[in-house]
Amino acid sequence: MQKQYVHTHRKWFAKDVPDVAAVLMTDVRQGISQEQAAARLEEYGPNSLPAKKKQSRIISFLRHFHDILIYMLFVAAFVTLVLGHYADTIVILLVAVVNAFIGFSQEFKAEKALEDIKSMLSLKASIIRDGVRTEVDSKDLALGDLVLLKPGNKIPADLRLVIADNLRVEESALTGESVPSEKTTHSLDPETMLGDRINMAFSGTSVSAGTGSGLVVAVGQETELGRISQLLEETQNISTPLIRQMAQLGKTVALFILGVSLLIFLFGRFFHNYDASELLLATIGLAIAAIPEGLPAILSIILAVGVQHMARRKAIVRTLPSVETLGSVSVICSDKTGTLTKNEMTVKSLVLAEERYDVEGSGYAPEGSITQHGTTVDAASAPLLAEMIRCFALCNDSVLTQDANGAWIIQGEPTEGALQTLYKKSGLTGAGKSRIATLPFDSQYKYMAILIEEGGQTLLLVKGAPDRLLAMSTQQRTAAGDVPLDPACWESAMSITAGKGQRLLGAALKIMPPQTRTITHQDLQDGLVFLGLAGIVDPPRNEVLEAIRACKDAGITVKMITGDHVDTAKAIGLELGIGDGSMAISGQQLDEMTDQQIQCAVKKCDIFARTSPEHKLKLVKALQANGAVSAMTGDGVNDAPALKAADVGIAMGIKGTEVTKDAAEIVLTDDNFSTIVAAVEEGRRVYDNLRKTILFILPTNGAESFLIIASILFGTTLPLTPVQILWVNMVTSVTVSLALAFELKEDGVMRRPPRPAGEKILDGYFIWRIAFVSILIGGMTLIMSVGLGRMGYAEDLVRTMTVQSIVMCQLFHLFNSRSIRGSAFKINPFSNRAVLVVSALLVVLQLSVTYIPFMNSVFGTVPLPLQYWPVPILLGFIVFLIVEGEKAFMRKRDAQNFTTKAGAAAGDNDHCEI
Repeated sequence: MQKQYVHTHRKWFAKDVPDVAAVLMTDVRQGISQEQAAARLEEYGPNSLPAKKKQSRIISFLRHFHDILIYMLFVAAFVTLVLGHYADTIVILLVAVVNAFIGFSQEFKAEKALEDIKSMLSLKASIIRDGVRTEVDSKDLALGDLVLLKPGNKIPADLRLVIADNLRVEESALTGESVPSEKTTHSLDPETMLGDRINMAFSGTSVSAGTGSGLVVAVGQETELGRISQLLEETQNISTPLIRQMAQLGKTVALFILGVSLLIFLFGRFFHNYDASELLLATIGLAIAAIPEGLPAILSIILAVGVQHMARRKAIVRTLPSVETLGSVSVICSDKTGTLTKNEMTVKSLVLAEERYDVEGSGYAPEGSITQHGTTVDAASAPLLAEMIRCFALCNDSVLTQDANGAWIIQGEPTEGALQTLYKKSGLTGAGKSRIATLPFDSQYKYMAILIEEGGQTLLLVKGAPDRLLAMSTQQRTAAGDVPLDPACWESAMSITAGKGQRLLGAALKIMPPQTRTITHQDLQDGLVFLGLAGIVDPPRNEVLEAIRACKDAGITVKMITGDHVDTAKAIGLELGIGDGSMAISGQQLDEMTDQQIQCAVKKCDIFARTSPEHKLKLVKALQANGAVSAMTGDGVNDAPALKAADVGIAMGIKGTEVTKDAAEIVLTDDNFSTIVAAVEEGRRVYDNLRKTILFILPTNGAESFLIIASILFGTTLPLTPVQILWVNMVTSVTVSLALAFELKEDGVMRRPPRPAGEKILDGYFIWRIAFVSILIGGMTLIMSVGLGRMGYAEDLVRTMTVQSIVMCQLFHLFNSRSIRGSAFKINPFSNRAVLVVSALLVVLQLSVTYIPFMNSVFGTVPLPLQYWPVPILLGFIVFLIVEGEKAFMRKRDAQNFTTKAGAAAGDNDHCEI
């Protein structure tokens, strides 16, 4: 056996079993020998996924301090330490450590996801070695081992099947298929996609029915599960838009502080001949004034509030920044099975020779009627319909029951479960008759048959693939009796029903001689009477249609990326409003495209079918290359790499695997696609509140900086000391600004397009507004301060008045900031009671710093006589009115320049060729 060949050759499905056995130097009945197994384990290693080398926890933790905002906090801490303000030093350092812990905790996500993949491997495997049946640990499986399979087995390695006796394997977590895969042993076309490789059994999947055996063709990292593990390990966690923008904001502020501080120091030294130590103290005060040291803590609090709100709406957030990222999502890539659909097969249509019926309801709950032309039909009064439904229910091995919570569940195959639900919907009774004989479903014959006695007759009932049953039928049942079969009529009916994305199942019967007690396949080869067809679908979730419509209103494109068949995906997509029902791209087509063509494909097409984990990853990366902010939803192992690579991964909490949950940033506890829309809405609210907070905080720093710069330029006494600056920053940043985290969403938040991925958190208007308010507050305060100084007031009293004026101006500005552009007069003052609470708290704090002796000595303030208070209050009210006037002017300008824009357009498709 050639090692290089075995490790690189993946198309075992394209070879006949004897050729596979020859390459692996094994025997399809005896397996390999113990000596061969030992040698191959030595050469290829155990059947386990390799452990990732772990980085030191200390190094991992320290690495999270490598951030410009954290550096700024350390600068602020150092300055407060130098000034002897130790309490502030401790608080600032605690903020830095908490932020580092938040980032450090995220690292466990990837490691846990890999561990969960490893746990999916079977612990034991039943094999034949040296012609003897034995049981070994799955890690001790070697290439060429002959593995035996039976219902309930978890498949321990990738197998090329040798025997498949009615073998069906549950592969939805790997391929996205909503029903178990029926297995065979014949070779397939070399271009067969993963979901269609029916002669293979893959590691981590499980046997749902039948028996079989297979040769181990891949172990450990070489299995399909191993490839997903490797993709997950190689996929890097991306930086969220918020993290990127806050990092850019931090760099901008840091450069501004350094540049201005240096210029002011030089100016004061050479133009005003300030004493070096005095000038250095002033420059340090300027730095403290300019650094928004409370911003990282406020950011974390705003995100944490968002996390709490989303938890109440059934979305559990595993990483704080992903809350905001949802608000900027422009594309949601969703798996079909179990996400857009229920993963519960449902009969939707019934076709008889002369009649057509529709079936209402979805899922396993027996709720809904059988209708014809919109009118409910009583199955008991429609003999031909009742006969076919009873045939489906009797020739059936599944059981429909209710669990302790009242939910309807199926014990058995999903398709058979759908037929049992149909029977209960019909209201018919008497389907519990004892069988005389059974021919179990066989993938080779594609049907199941039973023998019963009913009405004095011995009946052979059959259900299975329509083409097989039609080939064995000579007649069809009509109201006038049994007539010769009309194949063309049934072919047309099958084509129409399949075109709706429905899987087809046929029913037939045959009257057997009395006293018949056994049946064989030969009994079915001719003489069957064809009863009709059932069209079965994995139905869309009831709430998904409205959720997708809401996404479109919000400018968000929904793309379906599924492992299911192309026709099924197109039909479901059309029903949900995804795509036009005519265009879908398969995984095989994606394999033939270049990266540039895939980037074009994701612009033009909304449905991708028969995809592998690699395809999903490529599509997510193509969307990101086009500038889209993507969310990926899923519940299977096959979704995990794409979830990790997406800007935000969303896992299903009920039906999702642990691997998927640990690779995602958000887990939906109700598996409800509409919850994603609620999460997006929450994300947009969070981002709006973050911007409002920045718009509120930075003018405080700007006004203080303006005061100090103007004082140095004009050679006057500094209006604030560094300790007073720290106090103003603390009460405005860490207390008052918290109220904005609780602002409700504004009207129309879900009727506007997502913001562009590259949009700066400080756009042109924000820079203007911050500068405008900073100069407004700083200018008025400076005029007041200089005026009081010239009137001969004591320096401590002037500084106390300056502190009160800046804080009062910011308090009034808080009400401006409740809406970036909207009028404050139209906002319900009680809609956010936190604003009233922090306003009252601020008043208490300002009275404390003014009238408590201890606070006076620490912060250099003095008690203010009552007649001085109207001045800072009046200044604050003037700021409020002027800012509201500016907002009104901007709203008027916006109305004049209004143009209708298309919501999250995918880009210019005119020159895009697939």
